[in-house]
Amino acid sequence: MFSGAHTALVTPFSDHGIIDTEAFRALIDKQFENGISGIVPVGTTGESATLSVEEHHRVIEIAAKQADKRGLVIAGTGSNSTREAVEMTQSAELAGADAALLVTPYYNKPSQEGLFQHYKAIAQSTELPIMVYSIPGRCHIAIEINTMVRLAEACPNIKAIKEAGGVTERVLQLRAALPENFNILSGDDALTVEFMKAGAVGVVSVASNLIPEAMANLCQAMLEDRIGEAEAIHARYHNLFENFLKLDTNPVPIKAALGLTGDCSPNLRLPMVQMSDEKVEELRLTLASLDLV
Repeated sequence: MFSGAHTALVTPFSDHGIIDTEAFRALIDKQFENGISGIVPVGTTGESATLSVEEHHRVIEIAAKQADKRGLVIAGTGSNSTREAVEMTQSAELAGADAALLVTPYYNKPSQEGLFQHYKAIAQSTELPIMVYSIPGRCHIAIEINTMVRLAEACPNIKAIKEAGGVTERVLQLRAALPENFNILSGDDALTVEFMKAGAVGVVSVASNLIPEAMANLCQAMLEDRIGEAEAIHARYHNLFENFLKLDTNPVPIKAALGLTGDCSPNLRLPMVQMSDEKVEELRLTLASLDLV
């Protein structure tokens, strides 16, 4: 059910630090008008860590209403507190989300048994399809293959994993171990083609905030075995993926890019701060070379 390109949406802020709902709605429209399969509000890219609980709920509600069934709304509802993750997931279900994305608990560093019990408790609390999110670079732990197999067997509504460990071999291992209908998605734009060659069915993309049509076309080409076409799209945007969207911690560069294109302000919430003028100029030149500004 999760095949294709899904945009990990930024959360736009006004100069006064409040959520810019007008810019957010316009960004959602841009995604679906350009072929994106789904949106992910309030993930890491959406600065979930610095939104209040009330803001978190509100962003998901806006996303579900604005999407208007044009594609999936995969609400970011993860937490390092199982109880909080349950509450956020249930709230997202009531708000009209189609699925939930749940990041591996961060800071606590639970054991694999702790991870299993965490996700099992959330899955049993909701009817939403769940996408597990493994990102050891931020959480310092990975969900082991055997743990994913246990979760897939014990929890029918755990249907996918967003794999952001950066290792193609792990995608191959997941694909071999998990049921055929269990979806694997890339968590890194730069690795989408290689991960899909290894058995992934799409990507949760940061770059698609900026280039939704290109990322939608790349994934569709891979799904239809038009690998050369997908590789050509990847090659065009390779420098953007590998260098300029990694100039700083996500979502700093993508917000800078959206500021340059006029889609939303580059404002962030502390402790995240904007890139230096020199880096923004580097990014501007790259966007200009791709006819994006």
